Amino acid sequence: MPTFERWAIVKVPFPYTDRPVRERRPALVVSSEEIQERHGLAWVLMITSLANRGWEDDVTISDSTFAGLPAPSVVRTAKLATIETRECIRIGALPIPDRGMVQVRLTAMSG
Repeated sequence: MPTFERWAIVKVPFPYTDRPVRERRPALVVSSEEIQERHGLAWVLMITSLANRGWEDDVTISDSTFAGLPAPSVVRTAKLATIETRECIRIGALPIPDRGMVQVRLTAMSG
């Protein structure tokens, strides 16, 4: 079963909360490799185009090429999902300068 380092950007079938479909889209791995190895699961945050309406806790990705993304994008820190790692394909990584802000937002929201 594949595992992904924290901050990897993967393409996954991301579930929606408002409709019964799953769409393959990029997401940011925020879980440790331990949960992936033990359970075959990864916790991921949604990534969406910067052109979409922004949310208060979005974090802009500073280098979309390094991240493996086709367009300027944001990490939507409010949208967390649990995904089976066997359904993930690594496409890039979150640039190092962006990681601290994602961590700050996750910590603030998790209380």
